[in-house]
Amino acid sequence: MSHRPTETGSADSGPHISVVVQAPDPISRAGVRSQLAQHPVIDLLDGSEAGPGSVVVLISEMPDETVLSRLRRLVRSDGARAVLVAGAIREAELLEVIECGVGAIVWRHEATAHRLVQAVLAASRGDGDLPSDLLGRLITQVGSLQRTASGRTGAPSSGLLPREVDVLRLVADGLDTGEIASKLSYSERTVKNVMHGLTTRLHLRNRAHAVAYALREGYI
Repeated sequence: MSHRPTETGSADSGPHISVVVQAPDPISRAGVRSQLAQHPVIDLLDGSEAGPGSVVVLISEMPDETVLSRLRRLVRSDGARAVLVAGAIREAELLEVIECGVGAIVWRHEATAHRLVQAVLAASRGDGDLPSDLLGRLITQVGSLQRTASGRTGAPSSGLLPREVDVLRLVADGLDTGEIASKLSYSERTVKNVMHGLTTRLHLRNRAHAVAYALREGYI
């Protein structure tokens, strides 16, 4: 498949992204590397270790505790951004995957060159990129947790500003930064500043984690 810059929203020049591919078998690793190698700003690293600011594409048929532990280490200790390519994610692990700091997820059966590049670019920017069916499951699961949680008094425990809630609602709807800016009549810089402010203040790792937080606390 040839690279088409207009599909990924990236030009042929710009800051390069260091990418590490980790897979349980050499065939999967080679396949994903060959897909990503088509994009001009992606620099594939030969080793398996990720450094701060790099993007790790982790391939797993179904995330288990070992995979979750690896994701936590990659994001929290190594300072990397994570893309998870999975065959399936069980309900029990779904929220844990998001709270590990994974902002981009690709189903293995949808892992075309375009889809993988799109996820890597989103992860490198700190954006969320979840399949629509997975986002729906996340909303349902967090809503269920919210309804069954004890000790709720109706008001969320930590405050979100009204415009932060507005932005997060649109993030949950799958809109990107430009679309959110247009919808709210903000500049893209304002949208980015809103997201940066709330994720920093609440110690959230990325957009997906912010959406999960807002859902869990009853804001959206």
